[in-house]
Amino acid sequence: QSQLVESGGGLVQPGGSLRLSCAASGFTLENYNIGWFRQAPGKEREGVSCISSSDGRTYFANSVKGRFTISRDNVKNTVFLQMNSLKPEDSAIYYCAASHYGCGWSDPYDYYGQGTQVTVSS
Repeated sequence: QSQLVESGGGLVQPGGSLRLSCAASGFTLENYNIGWFRQAPGKEREGVSCISSSDGRTYFANSVKGRFTISRDNVKNTVFLQMNSLKPEDSAIYYCAASHYGCGWSDPYDYYGQGTQVTVSS
């Protein structure tokens, strides 16, 4: 069974850091574009970051540029989202997703994980 599993969320103070992991089973992650999305209560889901399967190019939402980085470890079949200088407005459930199509936020994604909660609060 093909699936994505996120981990690494939690409670962190403003200005702190977290590293989220997105581990794949049943398929090879490097063959897919991997995106991270987030959804806060009462808000629409928004795209946060994506890493391209073809050339490793990375993309970020304006709200996280300069603070978040995305990387992949093909041996571990895992993609990471490093989040630094976290702000309360970064609080949300973070999901990773895999797409054959591309890194566009509105592109269709083949697989979604269940999500991991990130809470930024003092």
